[in-house]
Amino acid sequence: MEKHAKGAGPLRKAAVSGYFYPKDAPGLNRLLGSLLDPKSEKKKARAVVSPHAGYVYSGSVAGAVFSSVELPDLFVILAPSHRPIRPLFAAMNDGLWETPLGSVPVSVELAEAILAESKSVVSEAAAHAGEHSLEVQLPFIQFLRPDFSFVPIAVSPRATYRDLEELGGAVASGIRRTGREALIVASSDMSHYVSKAEARVQDFKAIKKILALDPRGLFDIVQADDISMCGFQPVTAALVAARILGAEKADLIAYATSGDTTGDDREVVGYAGLRIL
Repeated sequence: MEKHAKGAGPLRKAAVSGYFYPKDAPGLNRLLGSLLDPKSEKKKARAVVSPHAGYVYSGSVAGAVFSSVELPDLFVILAPSHRPIRPLFAAMNDGLWETPLGSVPVSVELAEAILAESKSVVSEAAAHAGEHSLEVQLPFIQFLRPDFSFVPIAVSPRATYRDLEELGGAVASGIRRTGREALIVASSDMSHYVSKAEARVQDFKAIKKILALDPRGLFDIVQADDISMCGFQPVTAALVAARILGAEKADLIAYATSGDTTGDDREVVGYAGLRIL
């Protein structure tokens, strides 16, 4: 287990607690306990795809996918930036991330290994300020595996397929350089603000490409068919990395829409949870 200097580096305070998920530890633990199943059969995975909406909407899907895999003590979390950021890929190579369940250290070892593999990945903590798509993944992991470290990487919507191929290669090479097992988490919601029927049609076009381990196919179909999948670029990079690391198949663990919670199917957001083995 990698050692960390407690308090070293920047502290990234929780930005969306009390909004996307409960702000107090007891309330958050109760909710996570209802969304996660520690007794679920788990498989060793290279990567997962997990949604990032408020837990009331997508928490059941995120809980199902995290419950379905063995969790190592090291993660790379790739998440879309919903705000403009300067670099294509903004990492943190030091510091701590805070949630109501405690602080999670950034893996200096893995971050430096990834940064060494790609000039497009730069250390810029400011790119993570206020962004929810990565933060909301952490409590699920903390509940199941409290002792872990990770590398946060925010992905710009400007990234081309070639850029994402480079990112995926850097993540895979960085993991290999550490000689340790790591799980890649790609944060993404699916279709946004379309009918439930349309969301299902559009979302399963993308899901089919993920199940086929086809990063280029995913990137192309999202753009060609105008699928409003906000994290398709992180998922594309995760697929590239997972394939390099030996992934051979993928499973759809859960699918839902916001309409399942609100009862309004006229305008929904889709959520998919997948594991890549």
